[in-house]
Amino acid sequence: MALVPNWSAGAAVTDDPTVDAATKATFQRLADAVFTDRTQALVQGAGKAETRHTSGFSGSVRLSGGQTRQEKSALDELRDRRGRLARLGETYRAGSTKVTLDATRVKGRHAEAAVTETTSLTYDKATVKGPKSTGFQAHHELTFEADRKGTWRLTGIRDTDDGYLAVNQVAKPAVTSVKTATADDGPPSAARAATTWPAPVNKKNFSATGYDYKAMVAYAQKYWNSYNPAYPDFNGQGAGGDCTNFVSQVLKAGGWKHVPGYTYDWKKWFGTADIQSDSFVGVNEFSWFALSSQRATSLANVYQMDLGDVLQMDFNRDGSKDHSMIVTYRDSRGVPYVSYHSTNTYNRSVASLVASYPNAAFYAYRT
Repeated sequence: MALVPNWSAGAAVTDDPTVDAATKATFQRLADAVFTDRTQALVQGAGKAETRHTSGFSGSVRLSGGQTRQEKSALDELRDRRGRLARLGETYRAGSTKVTLDATRVKGRHAEAAVTETTSLTYDKATVKGPKSTGFQAHHELTFEADRKGTWRLTGIRDTDDGYLAVNQVAKPAVTSVKTATADDGPPSAARAATTWPAPVNKKNFSATGYDYKAMVAYAQKYWNSYNPAYPDFNGQGAGGDCTNFVSQVLKAGGWKHVPGYTYDWKKWFGTADIQSDSFVGVNEFSWFALSSQRATSLANVYQMDLGDVLQMDFNRDGSKDHSMIVTYRDSRGVPYVSYHSTNTYNRSVASLVASYPNAAFYAYRT
């Protein structure tokens, strides 16, 4: 849940202008190699004998022994994910990753670097009749330690976006500070959605609600990797994540009307640049409002979702939902694709989410 706005998303490294260009360049190249390796582990045809871009580093910068082991574990997990995706009918035939260096700080033999990763994966058209590609932009902090010979070693990688949902990211449990509702609180409970494929038919009647689902998709496509200045940005250091704020904006663009009142009243829903209800920006509060207002109903299966429907996840199944996404595409096989903030992502298939987070609980909403 996000309640405190953060106007500068990303890592908190303060740039040191005295760091020389050569040092910055070596940090950037190694970071690019690390995340390129992770992306390529998902690409069809890549295998155990694939070339690792991090293997060619020597001299001034390299992976530490501990980080080498962590990256090997990460790549093994991503290859397993690639196999699960293939069994669900989804493969990638190409991937592209670019890393830019945002800030660098060096103090003695310790260094930190803030980087932005931009990754795109091309869907294999032989197996997926849907969008051509999916992509995201993520932020990371890298730590380096120099030995007595002056060789920098990458010792740690920390993801600094509030979401843990990049397709090439190693799955990790989410930490949430939102309390689970009790019976005295009175909010409705969403029904958990099945993730089995194929799903029973549950076609959406686009004309029944009076909402403009094409406008929702257009808004999501415009702002998936940017932030509308008409609203606060909740992504970044401790802000809680911008995912539900983004979903609410999309729904508002398609015709959802404000329900004014107190910010903490989950039966109210409103959001502007100056003030937002908890239901506009909070994952659980959004669910409570959407169901209690009957603007949304629970779907039995995630593969029943269509344009403008909402998907939420509870990563560690603790009863408190952690992430919100909105459907922006549905392919000819009936697979929905979602876009979301934190980590900013467009047209990621629900099959990919199911394969990446097999232990998560999913909640699907028909809007």
